[in-house]
Amino acid sequence: MAQHPLQRLTSPSRSFSLLLHLLGAASFSYNFRFLTQWETPFNEAYGWHFQFLTIIGLSASLLAFVLGIFADLTLNPTLFKVKNTICIVATPLEVLISILYWGIHMINPELLFEGEFQLPLLPDLGFHLAPAVFLSLDLILLSPPWTIPTYGVMSLSTVLAFSYWYWVELCFSYNGWYPYPLFGLLSTYQRIFLFTFSALLTTGSSVALKWVYARVNGYDKALHEAHKPLKKVN
Repeated sequence: MAQHPLQRLTSPSRSFSLLLHLLGAASFSYNFRFLTQWETPFNEAYGWHFQFLTIIGLSASLLAFVLGIFADLTLNPTLFKVKNTICIVATPLEVLISILYWGIHMINPELLFEGEFQLPLLPDLGFHLAPAVFLSLDLILLSPPWTIPTYGVMSLSTVLAFSYWYWVELCFSYNGWYPYPLFGLLSTYQRIFLFTFSALLTTGSSVALKWVYARVNGYDKALHEAHKPLKKVN
């Protein structure tokens, strides 16, 4: 398949692209394996670990990289495009997760997990840093420029943020507790602010990623591409 002129490295390919996708998928799979062996109330709770935004993002990241592996092995352009479409959502989401997690962790880690459920360092990095790094590298080095406009990202981010809030409240109605202790400390209006802020931060992450992509791969052309409809991505 023809490579987009702004794409830094060849992808799909059976060289660096395949290696990055294999490493990322292995990291994400290890994280899921860790969850099955980590004894917590979440294993038996309604919603399992999918109550956590981290695990929702990790699922999207794993799906994207598995598709990337198959695209690399088969050189299939359709799989490559589907992988890139998922990454439009997953990459800024993973950046958001990293920013929120480590920012709150610096203030008080028990707002995220009760003391007995604090993660060891290696899994902690695997859940809350590695996905953002892998997906950002995939975007900057192996992908054509994103062409979804900022207002589109904002709309999508808002829908996802408040859908997640609905999901969290649904799980709470069955379990009687929130996945993150922070949620239990907030009033309804404070939660509205938190999820609105998260949608804005996701939009900001997307804009920042597009800016980095443009700086690395060709600023003027990438900015021009960003105003085209999503269906124009090649």
